[in-house]
Amino acid sequence: MNTHPKGIRWAILIGLLTLLILGTSCSLSGAVSQAVVLPPTSSLAPVAQATTVPTAISLATPPLDDDIALVEAADRLVSAIYARVSPAVVHITSRVITLDFFWGPLPSEGTGSGFIIDTQGHIVTNYHVVENAESIEVTLSDETKVPAELVGIDPPNDLAVLRIALPPEKLIPVPLGDGATLRVGQRAIAIGNPFGLDRTLTVGVISALGRPLQTDSNTVIYNVIQTDAAINPGNSGGPLLNIRGEVIGVNTAIRQNAEGIGFAVSVDTVRRVVPELIRYGRYAHPWLGVLGYSITPELAQALNLPVERGVLVARLYRNSPADRAGIRGAVRQVRIGNQRILIGGDVLVAIDGTPIRDWNSLQEYLEENTRVGQTVTLSILRDGQPLELSVTLAEQP
Repeated sequence: MNTHPKGIRWAILIGLLTLLILGTSCSLSGAVSQAVVLPPTSSLAPVAQATTVPTAISLATPPLDDDIALVEAADRLVSAIYARVSPAVVHITSRVITLDFFWGPLPSEGTGSGFIIDTQGHIVTNYHVVENAESIEVTLSDETKVPAELVGIDPPNDLAVLRIALPPEKLIPVPLGDGATLRVGQRAIAIGNPFGLDRTLTVGVISALGRPLQTDSNTVIYNVIQTDAAINPGNSGGPLLNIRGEVIGVNTAIRQNAEGIGFAVSVDTVRRVVPELIRYGRYAHPWLGVLGYSITPELAQALNLPVERGVLVARLYRNSPADRAGIRGAVRQVRIGNQRILIGGDVLVAIDGTPIRDWNSLQEYLEENTRVGQTVTLSILRDGQPLELSVTLAEQP
């Protein structure tokens, strides 16, 4: 009679110990499972996996010496570019004669930068660096000072070409790059003479491509490069370079009241314009001969136009390419709000199959993709009906 209760007590005790052991095992398994995000197979194996994770991460991290070596290699590359290209960068001093309050001659000086592009002594710079100059002097990297001749100017693209008479062995040209290879984020290196500090180097990246730049003369330079490489007064006309030491742009402007926003005329524009300046002294800009309004969805709704984007032709220059091709201008005038709008003319929607979104896109296509004497196809809407007309472009007067 006494052994039966003891057996029951031993059975209960063994059952409780078994439950306790199993519960501890489950709780350990759950904790480790959360740490490694893997289902463990036992209470010991997952703990071993969890402790090996930091070791794997530390082995994948490069040693500090390797990081320093990479930075030093990049530094040496930039220094090598500077050593090779800086002799091609020149300091330009232009002297301008203005009239004072009593109409007397008042000489003044302006300074800027430029760069040598060949062994014939041609130098590329900004037009605004030499605008209205009575005389121009160029200082080379070895402090040689020589007078410069103005070869050609292109105010709409803010470009000018000078020439100095020196032996070829004294001239170190810099090569031109290729605009098609440019990408946002690439290294950009500027060399120039800001505030008279000759051959100063600054480094940044290409911040944006294809920007339109509104100039003080109320014209637009298209396909401009934006960079955060420091550009200051005196940098104008100096080269913007890629990591190969090739010119990718001509530093031309900064955004006022901003930091790290500079602009450079693209090397593609340089390649297109500069040979014409050397050969003819000017660049012939293609011209259609129309004036019009940029169509917006709001204007299209107000005038009941068939499209929400394009150019509504208002006026034609007499005997212009558009006039000779039969483009039609406005026939009447209406008032929308406080503005008078000339309506009834053709709507330009595409040129050579490229859609025209607004007035600027039309001008950009003409500037970047056409030449004087070239025939283009204009897609228009006349009284709501599609029509195509061929137009031979003339030189802008």
